[in-house]
Formats: sequence, C-alpha cells, structure tokens
Amino acid sequence: MEKIKNAIKKYIPLPALVMYILALTAVIIQVISELSTSFSDFFNRYIGSFVRGLHAMITNFLPFSLAECVIIFLPVLAVLLVVGCVRRTRRSDVSAWRYIASLAGAAAWMYTAFVMTTAVAYNGSPLSEKLGLEQSPVSVAELRSTAEYMIEKMNAELDDVTFQYGGSSIMPYSVSEMNDKLLDAYDKVSEKYDFIPRLYSRVKQVALSEPMTYTHMSGMYTYYTGEANLNINFPDYNLPYTAAHELAHQRGILPENEANFVAFLVCVESDDPYIRYSAYMNMYEYLNSALYRADYETFAEVYGSLDQRAVCEMRAYNAFFEKYRENKAAAVSSALNDTYLKAQGQTAGERSYGMVVDLAVAWVGALGEEASA
Repeated sequence: MEKIKNAIKKYIPLPALVMYILALTAVIIQVISELSTSFSDFFNRYIGSFVRGLHAMITNFLPFSLAECVIIFLPVLAVLLVVGCVRRTRRSDVSAWRYIASLAGAAAWMYTAFVMTTAVAYNGSPLSEKLGLEQSPVSVAELRSTAEYMIEKMNAELDDVTFQYGGSSIMPYSVSEMNDKLLDAYDKVSEKYDFIPRLYSRVKQVALSEPMTYTHMSGMYTYYTGEANLNINFPDYNLPYTAAHELAHQRGILPENEANFVAFLVCVESDDPYIRYSAYMNMYEYLNSALYRADYETFAEVYGSLDQRAVCEMRAYNAFFEKYRENKAAAVSSALNDTYLKAQGQTAGERSYGMVVDLAVAWVGALGEEASA
C-alpha cells in the first residue's frame, strides 16, 4: 500500500488527483440520475444551476466568446501539448508521466463539468409534465388551429415591426439591448415556473458568425465556459428567439424541443413587440413545416392566410439561406450534432428541434380549455 501511495505521489500531481476523484463522483451522479428522475430534477434545479451560474459569472465579464477562442485555437493548442510532452519525455520519464497525468486531469474536469451542468439535465422529467400539459398524437386539425393561433398573434404585432421594402424585418435595437429585454422576460417566466432559475447572463456574439452559418448553427451553449453563443449573421427575426433558446440551455433546459418551447414562452412574455413577433414567427415556421409534411392542402390554405409582410420575411430568409444550404461543413456538423443528441437520450436526434410542435399544440389546446371553462 505504501508503494502505491508513493507511486501516486510521484507520478500524479495533486490537482490531477483531485480531478480524478471529482470525475469518479460525477460518474456516480450520472448513473443515479439515469435511475431517478426526481434526483435529476433536484440536482439540475439546485446544484446544476449553481455550477452553470458560476461558469457564466466567470466568463460574463469578457466582451467576447471564450468558447469561440478555444475552438479557434484548438489546432495551436494541440501542437503545444505535443511539444510539451516531447520536452518532458526528454527531461525524464517521471516528468512525462506527470505531464500526461495532468492532461488526463484536465479531461476529467471536462467530463465532470459536463455531468454537473448538462448530462444530468437530460434525465429530468419532461417539460410537458412541469408545465402540466397533456401531450398526445397531433392531428392535422390541431396543427392547423395552432398555426392559425400563431398567425393571429403575429398579425397583432406586425404594425409595430419595421420591414425593409419587400424583404425582412429589422430589429430596432442592438444585441445588448435585446439581451436585457430577454432577461426581463426570463424574470417573468421564472416567477411563473420555479424550475427555471433566475440568472444574470448575456449572449455572446460569435465573431466568426458568417463562417459558422455554413454549419447551419444559429447558436451554441458551451458548458465548459457557461456561455450562450449567438450567430448574428442570421436574419434579425431569428436573433431574439435563438438567443432565448441558448439562454434556456444556460438555465438547465437541455432537450432541444424543450429549449425551443421555453424560448417561445419567454419571448411572448416580453414587453417588446419585436421579440414577441420573433416568437410567433419562429413557432409558426415549425408548424408550417409540420403541416407541409402532414397535409399539403391544409398547409397551402393556412400559408395563404399569411400577411404579405410575413410572407416576405420567409422568402427573404430562404434567399439568405440558399448560399449556405448545401455544403460539407453543414453535413459534418449535422452528423455530429445528431450523434450527440442521440447519445444524450434524444432518440430523434436533430429532428427533436421540430418536436416543439407537440408542445405548442398542447399549450394552445390548454389555452382553449381555460377560455371555455
């Protein structure tokens, strides 16, 4: 036993050893979360939210995305790590082993951070249960009525939205101002739903947004820095809804369909008409796609009822996206994201984003029941 202790002390730095112990604890936490939904909900709401908030607080003061910098400099970092390993190997075997142990400790920390901030959240109770919504197979009639609800609400906002002639809408303020408005809306939603914690944070604008668009990613939450990153190259009406989606991840709403719906709930609570318009337009587009696949005739009838300004918005988006639609970066990004989502138990993979339609239908149905009661 004494020899083992001496060997550990000789070859493994103390910080790395601490990271190994934390990673082992994280393994136990993840296993328990997979066995107990109530444990997952408790852990995600209190412990996970604390860790996510701590990460966000540490990086919040930076005027740029730390995660983006890490990703950009990964090749340089990889070269430096290899060079460091070679130098320590030449120095002595002990030095080399301590260096490798330190790298393994960094990897253990990454895993621990993932479990504490993200992995457990995937094993919690579904959002529909937390909201008291009853989900069932969706009919074409329900899709239609939900889409028409979104159109009605969107139309009520259109006169307060500025459009380019025959084109897309214009967000009337900066991303920073948009962020403040979203935080105000999140405070309102947090008062209604205690599973959404209060958190002062802000979205980070991605500097390389235009290249990022080729991957079809409009935003990204990075658990190891706690940052909600926003691709600002997309048309303006996408920005509030996407930012709210990434901020939802930052608050422990990890499944993509659920983050989409929380983003919708937050945006419709906003005092700002453009943010509300962003919510209704983005949700309508999900319903529009679902109707197109389910019943083309019904899709055409509902689409034909759109205000011409909304039609121009959608056409402008299609024209914008055509440049980025087909490319290898998008194919690779989609495959990786699909694999990641399935590994986290989202069996639908990337199709889970569109499953927000089920939540929207249940929510609008519940509103109808309340109105008739």
